[in-house]
Amino acid sequence: MKVTLQHLTKKFPSRSKKDPREVVAVNDFCFEIPDGKLIGLLGPSGCGKSTTLNLLSGLQEPTSGKIFFGDDDVTSLPPEHRGVGLVFQNYALYPHLTVLQNIRFPLENRKGKDRLTKEQMNKKALEAAKLVQIEGLLERKPSELSGGQQQRVAIARALVKMPKILLLDEPLSNLDARLRLQTREEIRRIQRSTGITTVFVTHDQEEAMSISDLIVVMKEGVVQQIGRPQEVYDNPVNLFVAKFLGTPPINVFSARIAGEKLYIGEDAVLSLPGMADREVVAAIRPEGFVPREDGELICQMDRVEVMGRDISVVCRNEAFQGEVIRAIVGSEHIEHTHRDTIRFHLKEGKLFLFDSGDGSRIRF
Repeated sequence: MKVTLQHLTKKFPSRSKKDPREVVAVNDFCFEIPDGKLIGLLGPSGCGKSTTLNLLSGLQEPTSGKIFFGDDDVTSLPPEHRGVGLVFQNYALYPHLTVLQNIRFPLENRKGKDRLTKEQMNKKALEAAKLVQIEGLLERKPSELSGGQQQRVAIARALVKMPKILLLDEPLSNLDARLRLQTREEIRRIQRSTGITTVFVTHDQEEAMSISDLIVVMKEGVVQQIGRPQEVYDNPVNLFVAKFLGTPPINVFSARIAGEKLYIGEDAVLSLPGMADREVVAAIRPEGFVPREDGELICQMDRVEVMGRDISVVCRNEAFQGEVIRAIVGSEHIEHTHRDTIRFHLKEGKLFLFDSGDGSRIRF
């Protein structure tokens, strides 16, 4: 099911007596979600991603704009008639019901021609349980399950009615690191096997990038960039997107263009023919540093963190906007780290320039 958002806006009344202005949670969101794709809504807390999900589900009404499921305008349609499956962060399972009864629950509310017999409901519930691999837990209560198992029950309950759209609101936040990895792989497997259009809300960029067909990066209710995860990582439109995506985060320096060269501190690190003199922000991905005897950027060594195949070189530079620089380099460069300073050549494709005022991208 294709989903289209047309100029979607949601405003909330101010609760501050000092500032009576409305709070704009989602601001003029325009996007077409392709049929059968998994979309990651990504951004920091308070950026409007969960509000967007609530608008899609019908739990909240937009202040303005329209929502289409296929060719149908569902903007004013109640949640129960939209055909969406919603999975919450806190699972929201009924503690007094078994796993089977929890999964079956959405089917029990059907009326008229859509009503199913108990045998039909049990069959569909079992199919959904098999899809998330919990068919052996059907007689247990939620209190007898691990966090990961409870999350699978919540997903099965959302899938049992075969929704047009599956909405996942921070579904992995309550799981430990290893279980998060396993469950996000399961979500991707389930989504591919069902072909259901899915919107996955998270503040964890690694989660979003690993399983999404497209990611939508949001900030303060405004969409910053939409694209395939690798495309957004390799080609951020502004400093916010560049800083938000990547682990370890991108390294940000105060820099300047002078005489058609880029200077970080006193080091001329890159030729920029035709570029006018100006103050800029230079941002370099951790993998964009190459230790070399004749490297253009000089940094003071702090320490080395061994990660097996790669090493993390932790170093300092007066122009760096933060505590320490983290450069990820191959372990074959370990000999360059046994000294007080280290010189880096910078990979041009991993270095980005931004306006020092509004953070917009400067192409070169």
